[in-house]
Amino acid sequence: MTLAKNRTKQFAPGQHQGASTQTTPQNYSINKLDIPVDSPPFCRVTNNIKPLLEKVYPPETAEWLTTEIFALIKDTLCPSGREDLKKWNHNNVLLITYGDTITDGKRAPLSVLAEFLETHLYDTVTGVHILPFFPYSSDDGFAIIDYLKVNPELGSWTDIKRIATNFNLMADLVINHISSQHEWFEQFKQNQLPGRNYFITADPSEDLSQVVRPRSSPLLTPVETTEGEKHVWTTFSADQVDVNFENPDVLIEYVKIILSYVEAGARYIRLDAVGFLWKKQGTNCIHLPETHAIVRLFREILQLVDPGISLITETNVPNRENLSYFGNRNEAHMIYNFSLPPLLLNALMQGRSDHLKTWMMSMPPAPIGCAYFNFTASHDGIGMRPAEGLLSGDEYDQLIAAMRNFGGKISMRSRPDGTESPYEINISLFDALKGTVKGEDQWQVERFLCSQTIMMALEGIPAFYIHSLLATHNYTEGVEETGHNRTINRYKWDLKTLETALANPTTAHAKVLNELKRLIKIRRQQTSFHPNATQYTLHPMNPALFAFWRQSLTRDQSIFSVHNLSDQPQELRLSDLNLVSTDDWYDLISGYRFTDDRAVYELAPYQSVWITNKPNSAQDDSMPTLL
Repeated sequence: MTLAKNRTKQFAPGQHQGASTQTTPQNYSINKLDIPVDSPPFCRVTNNIKPLLEKVYPPETAEWLTTEIFALIKDTLCPSGREDLKKWNHNNVLLITYGDTITDGKRAPLSVLAEFLETHLYDTVTGVHILPFFPYSSDDGFAIIDYLKVNPELGSWTDIKRIATNFNLMADLVINHISSQHEWFEQFKQNQLPGRNYFITADPSEDLSQVVRPRSSPLLTPVETTEGEKHVWTTFSADQVDVNFENPDVLIEYVKIILSYVEAGARYIRLDAVGFLWKKQGTNCIHLPETHAIVRLFREILQLVDPGISLITETNVPNRENLSYFGNRNEAHMIYNFSLPPLLLNALMQGRSDHLKTWMMSMPPAPIGCAYFNFTASHDGIGMRPAEGLLSGDEYDQLIAAMRNFGGKISMRSRPDGTESPYEINISLFDALKGTVKGEDQWQVERFLCSQTIMMALEGIPAFYIHSLLATHNYTEGVEETGHNRTINRYKWDLKTLETALANPTTAHAKVLNELKRLIKIRRQQTSFHPNATQYTLHPMNPALFAFWRQSLTRDQSIFSVHNLSDQPQELRLSDLNLVSTDDWYDLISGYRFTDDRAVYELAPYQSVWITNKPNSAQDDSMPTLL
C-alpha cells in the first residue's frame, strides 16, 4: 500500500488479504459463528470493541473486525469483565533481562536463566521481562522473524512457561515492524498473499521531512520485488520493515499474537515502539489518533479475556507525549517513566535536586487503574529526549561530557532540518555513576545504591535491569565487536564466573546485589510504596537533599524518603519533614529510631533514609471500586 496524501487508503471488508472486492454480508457474525448478535457475550464484545474500531476503520470494516475478534476470544471471555484494580500493589518488583544474559555453554540459556532466577531472586522480584525471545535477524531481538516461535538458540516455550510459572512474565509485542526475513515480507516481495498488503510504500521524492525519527538511518528502504523496485517504510533500520495497520488483516494478525502470549502465561504485554504505529503523510507520524485508538483496543481485548493482565507502552519521547498514553485511564495500564533515568543521573552528577524536584512536581498521579513503570537502566541507552526542556544547556553538555569520560557512547538522531542531536547515552548505569561532573571518586557503590533506592520509593512499579542488580561494567569489547553502541550494556555473563563473583563479598557485584536484595525485601513490606499511594515532593532548605513523602492508601502509614545526592555529609533537619510528634519514627533502611523530632540528623554521602511511623506494614491495600 502506498502512503496516500492527506489521508490513508482504507481497506473494505472484502479486500482483506488482497481478496476480491465482494463485500462481507452484514449477517456475517451469525453465518460464521452461529451465535445471535444479541447474545450477551457478543454484545459485550460489540459494545467494548466496535466503537474503537470505528475510530480507525470504515463502518463495514469495523463490523467485520468485531466478529473476527469475537471469534478469537469467545472461548476465553472472562465471566465478569470488570476492571481489576488489584492487579498490582506494594509487593510488585520486576526484573528486565535478555534470555541469554547468563549462559553456561551447555544448557539452553533460558534454562540457565530460570535456574538463576529461582536460586538468587525468587524472594526478591515478582515479575520478569524477558526481552524478545523469538527468532530475529538484527537489533538484538527487535527484528522478529517469527512471533510464535522461541529462538532455538535460547530454548523453548517450555523454558518460557517455567519462568512464567514462578514469576509474572512480561512479553514484548514488537508491534511497529518485523524483520525483513519475516515470511510476510518475503510474500510482499513476491506479490503473494497475505503479505503483499502488509507494508507501507512511499515515493522517495515525496516530502516526508516532518516525520519524527528515532534513528539517523534512512526512512525509506529500496526493495526489489516481482513488480519492480519499491521503497518501504523503515522507521528503525533497513532490516526492520514497518507493518501497515491500515490493513485490517494486520490488526487481526497482532490480536492473534497477543492472545498466544496470554496463553503462554504472560501477565504483562509490552508494546514496543508503539508511538510510530500509524503513518499519514503531512503529519509527524508519531502518536496519531489512530495509534491511541489501537492501544485502547488492545486494552479492551485484554480486559475481556483476563482483567489481571497489564498493557504497557514503550514510548521514549518527551514527558508530555509519554503521559498521553494513559489516555483517559483507558489506554495503557502502565507507561515507562522515561524522564526518570536522565534526570536522576543528572541530579547525582551535579549533587543537587532542583531539576528532579521540578519534574516530580509536574508529574500527575497515575490515574486509578494505571501506574508508572519506574526504571533507571534498560537494554537500550538512557534516552535524552525525555529530558528535553528539563535540563539547562550547560548541564546537558556537562552530563554528556561526564558520560563520555566514564566510557559511555552517545547515539544520535536526525532532526527534520537535517541536523543531528543526542538521542541516548549508551553506558552501564553502574559505570555511569563512578563519579560526578568533577570526575571519578570513591563513592561509586554508594552513589549507585542511592539511585536505586530513590527509584524504589517513587510512585509506580520498580523495575531493575539485570545488569544493575549485578553491577556490570561497560562492555566496551562488545561495542568493538558489533559496532553498535547499545552493546555496551548487554554483557553476557558466564554462569560460573558470575557465581564466583557473587560468592566473594568484597566484589562490587556481591555488594550491590546483596544490598539491593535487602532493600527490595524491605520495600515490598511497605503499603506506602503501593504504586498508587500518595506522593508529595518535599522542599528541605538543603538543595543536596531530595525528599518526598509517600502515604498508604489507607492513610495509616507514612514514609519520608530522603536522599543525599552529594559526595559530602549533609544535615537533615527533622523539623523540615513535619513528623507527627505523637508517633514513633524509624528509618527502615538502618533501623535507627528517631527520639527527637526536632533534631538534626547527618546523612553520609549518598545515604538514603526511609523514615516511617509504621515499619513492616505488610497488608493489602484496598482500591476503590469503579462501577
